[in-house]
Amino acid sequence: MVGEIGRPHGVRGLVRLRAFTEDPAAIAAYSPLTDETGTRRFAITLKGGDIAAVEGVADRDAAQRLTGTKLFVDRDRLPPPEDEEFYLVDLIGLAAVTEGGDVLGTIRAVEDHGAGAFLIIAGAGREHLLPFTRAVVPLVDIAGGRVTVVPPGEILVRPEPGEEHAA
Repeated sequence: MVGEIGRPHGVRGLVRLRAFTEDPAAIAAYSPLTDETGTRRFAITLKGGDIAAVEGVADRDAAQRLTGTKLFVDRDRLPPPEDEEFYLVDLIGLAAVTEGGDVLGTIRAVEDHGAGAFLIIAGAGREHLLPFTRAVVPLVDIAGGRVTVVPPGEILVRPEPGEEHAA
């Protein structure tokens, strides 16, 4: 996924565009983009900042129907990663192993909701949601098919005085 169509901007069919490319303006170079199934194509033209026009979308109602559409590009159209770099999608399917060698599970997904990427690790009948930071994931071995994780300690937030019974 290289981006996502956000809410409409104005009444002439423009949309807010959230780009996940290293340079947000570079997303236009991959146009046309597709939806997750690869069946719908979207020719994107940036209008400035995070505002974009989508070919064939001329009014606010049409733009509204695209809100939340995730945008994809074929892998062969992306530049190869540099040494010591990788695409987040390359993490999906890798084994997640602790420094002690215990297998936590397999990376099922990588999600980013704006505050940084998280790994969703499925294994042993449960899922772990771990922040994708160097402190928690000190080693990524794409060729070896695994990542080393250091799960953070449990975070316990105690209520402030007077909040004990707040609903």
